[in-house]
Amino acid sequence: MVIAIVNQKGGVGKSTTTVNLGTGIADIGYRVAIIDLDPQSNTTSSLLGKPPMDGPTVYDVLDDWKNATNALVRTEVENLFLMPSNINLAGAEIELVSAISRETRLKRAVDSIRNDFDFIFVDCPPSLGLLTLNAMAAADNLIVPIQCEYFALEGLSKLMETYEIVKENLNPNLKILGFLLTMYDTRTRLSLEVAEEVRKYFGDKVFKTIIPRSVRISEAPGFSMPIQKFAPNSKGAIAYNELAKEVVERAQKSIG
Repeated sequence: MVIAIVNQKGGVGKSTTTVNLGTGIADIGYRVAIIDLDPQSNTTSSLLGKPPMDGPTVYDVLDDWKNATNALVRTEVENLFLMPSNINLAGAEIELVSAISRETRLKRAVDSIRNDFDFIFVDCPPSLGLLTLNAMAAADNLIVPIQCEYFALEGLSKLMETYEIVKENLNPNLKILGFLLTMYDTRTRLSLEVAEEVRKYFGDKVFKTIIPRSVRISEAPGFSMPIQKFAPNSKGAIAYNELAKEVVERAQKSIG
């Protein structure tokens, strides 16, 4: 199953969720690939230390889908592979404008490796541009992280509108697997109110698991480690492992 982690707002936990959810599912025993489709390369840095400057990256894959297998690198997490990005990806959005089949470049690449993995996660940039459209066109499902802060739902109507357009024109089988509450602060009433508002709005599409605001989660990328390896007994690690189980369960129901 291919799952894109998407929200056009920055700082909501897309890369963090991609890395830690991917790790949690790999730890269960599933074979997982992560595609870093964000030019900021935070997912790549979180797993490899720094973006690679040689060897094929997702930028090369968008140019030629046959590079997909060669662009995958093993991470230090068993069962977890990464298709890294680097600064070259920043120019891809402009280059794709005039490209043939510009919205489905990633889909061809993903389809070529789909049977090699149980789950493929795509970390999207904080925009609704061509890179995110490519992710939506290639995905079976979306996960939408929502930060438990002011204006949490701001812009989500635009995201839902884009989702409907992609579903109608590019990917009729695309579904939303769930909305994920992130950076939940148990000390504030605001987090509780945002969580209630999101659940009221999206109902059972909201994951039961809530990701807490955590210093440990924030520190882990600086050591190029997922939270499960950096602080395995922390609240953040426990939450992402619970989310991994919930995602697998929803994915199986979605297929069935």
